[in-house]
Amino acid sequence: MADLNNNDLIAGIPKEELFSPGHGACLGCGEAIAIRHVLKAAGKNTVVVQATGCPEVYSTPFPLTSWKVPYIHTAFENAAAVASGIREGLNIQGKNDVNVIAFGGDGATYDIGLQSLSGALERGHKFLYICLNNEAYENTGVQRSGATEKYAWTTTTPIGSKIIGKSQYRKPLSKIIAAHNIPYVATASLHNLPDLYRKIKFALNVNGPSYIEILCPCIPGWKMTADMSYDLALLAFKSNVWPLYEIITGKLILTKNESPISLEEYFKLQGRYSHLLKPENKKLLDELKEHVYKQYKDLEIQNSTS
Repeated sequence: MADLNNNDLIAGIPKEELFSPGHGACLGCGEAIAIRHVLKAAGKNTVVVQATGCPEVYSTPFPLTSWKVPYIHTAFENAAAVASGIREGLNIQGKNDVNVIAFGGDGATYDIGLQSLSGALERGHKFLYICLNNEAYENTGVQRSGATEKYAWTTTTPIGSKIIGKSQYRKPLSKIIAAHNIPYVATASLHNLPDLYRKIKFALNVNGPSYIEILCPCIPGWKMTADMSYDLALLAFKSNVWPLYEIITGKLILTKNESPISLEEYFKLQGRYSHLLKPENKKLLDELKEHVYKQYKDLEIQNSTS
C-alpha cells in the first residue's frame, strides 16, 4: 500500500483543504482523493457544479457540506449545461477570473450527460469538465456504464455460463471529446498527483472549454480493499489500461510507460476481474490484452506524428 502523504507526491501542492474531511465516502474512495486535489489546484476562486453521484451523496447531507467553495448539485444529465449558464452569468458580472468546474461520474458523463456536455463544448464556454471515472454506476448499485471495460463484472453484467461480464468495450470518450476540437483534453490518475495538479492548472487557463478524465478506483465496485486506490491507479497506468496523455489544440502528448506490466498483475487485485484469471477464460483475457495493446499503440503513433 502506498502512502498518499509521501512528500514526493505532495511537493508543491497547497496544504489548505477546500474539500473538508469528515464526509461519508468509503474509506479509500478514489473520487474523494481526486476532488480534494482538484480543489487544491483550483483554489478558492472556484464554483463547482456536481452531477448526481456518490460525491453529491456523501459530501452534502443536509444541512451539512464538505465544500468550502460555492457548490450546486444538478441532475445526472445537465451538469455541463448548468456550468455553461454559471460561466456566462459570471462573465456578465465581469467575474471572468472565477473558475467554473463541473464534476460528473462516468455514468453522468459517458452516458446520461453526454448530449449536454457535447453541446457545451460546441458552444465554447470557458469551463473545466472533470469526469471522475470509476467505470460503473457505483452510486446506484454497481451497474455497467459506457466506461465499464469488456468482460468486467457488474450487477447488470454478471458472470454466468452464457454471458461473461460486459459484452462491449469501453467507449473511447476522451477521443470523442477531443473530436470537438476544444483546446485541452487530458487523462489523469491518483498515482501521479503532481501531474494531476499541473493538468488542472493548465486546463483552467486555456481560452475555452477543457476536459480531464481521472481514473478513480472504487472499493465496493472493483471488489478491492480500501488501501489499494493508489496502487491500482498505478497498476492501471503500468498495464497500459489507463495511459496518461494530454491533447493540446489537437497535439497529443503521451506520458511514456517506462516499466510496463502484464494485465494479470492489474486484474489479480480486483474481484470484478477474477473470472478472467481462470484457465477456461484465457481466450477472453488474451482478447483484452490485444485490445489494450492496440489502443496504446494508436496513442504512441499519434504521439510520434503530432
